[in-house]
Amino acid sequence: MQNSSRNSHILANVALLYYGEGLTQNEISKRIGVSRASVVNYLREGRERGVVDIHINGQALASSSLSRDLRKKFNLTDVYIARFAKNNNALTLTAYTGAMAFLDIVQPGDHIGIAWGETIKQIADQLPHSEIKNTTVSQIIGAMYSTRLPSAEGCSIKIANRIGAEYFTLHAPAILSSAELTQTLKNEPTIKAQLERLSTLDVVLFSVGDCSNTTHLVDAEIADRADMNEARLKGAVGIVCSRFIDSNGEQVDISLNDRLISIEVPELKNTKKRVLVASGMFKLEAVKAALKGGLVTHLVLDYELATMLVSAN
Repeated sequence: MQNSSRNSHILANVALLYYGEGLTQNEISKRIGVSRASVVNYLREGRERGVVDIHINGQALASSSLSRDLRKKFNLTDVYIARFAKNNNALTLTAYTGAMAFLDIVQPGDHIGIAWGETIKQIADQLPHSEIKNTTVSQIIGAMYSTRLPSAEGCSIKIANRIGAEYFTLHAPAILSSAELTQTLKNEPTIKAQLERLSTLDVVLFSVGDCSNTTHLVDAEIADRADMNEARLKGAVGIVCSRFIDSNGEQVDISLNDRLISIEVPELKNTKKRVLVASGMFKLEAVKAALKGGLVTHLVLDYELATMLVSAN
């Protein structure tokens, strides 16, 4: 609570946990590391300052129940669900919920890996300036050039600046022209050291992509239609950190992997806190695969996607 912006963020986050997610005051106090009396004071101050405007309805209660159902079904640490009216931008509000969840999940001293894409960019844009001491941020996917999509380094740098973290870039392209060149670059001492840092991550913030020919990997010119066809033929149903995964959440072995510089799916899975943020029904199969593969500990979804996941086999 170092300034008014931070104070408002804490009040809003505590209110979201209490009124939106249905956590008890004791659960909230353990999560954010304060006394139960402080939680009571935060809730009261939020109402007095107008940060919290209480409207009790069936939809809010359903959302809280939905979060608990998803936690139990997929054995998750936590689930955050974005509710919005039909005329709202689902991705923007889901990303805002993701930003609040990110500040809730990251702890002082954490080493954080940041992916890329429109969802991650919107999280970075909506993340308040809230210092989290002794944190470091690493770019987990190489650089790419695209006039239509946000860059991996841009997302990572903005998030690092918002939380006052030390930043480690990945000085390599995401995709190279040959497997031989890729291996040579990976063996360069600077790049090798940067890639080795990815095995020490405490938190990874990422989204998923679908396997259509219009997916973000094609827009960024990392994959072409031949790559997409090969991936689908080998069972790919989603994309995580520029890697294809099958319906079991396992990394799909395709030729593109030999030319890609990015975190590997097994490295992602070994990270302690894995935060997946997704919005849109077209991502359903990819989210299901990531969950089945154990790639997620903390999940942030829009309400429609969350509802479908609860009923999905």
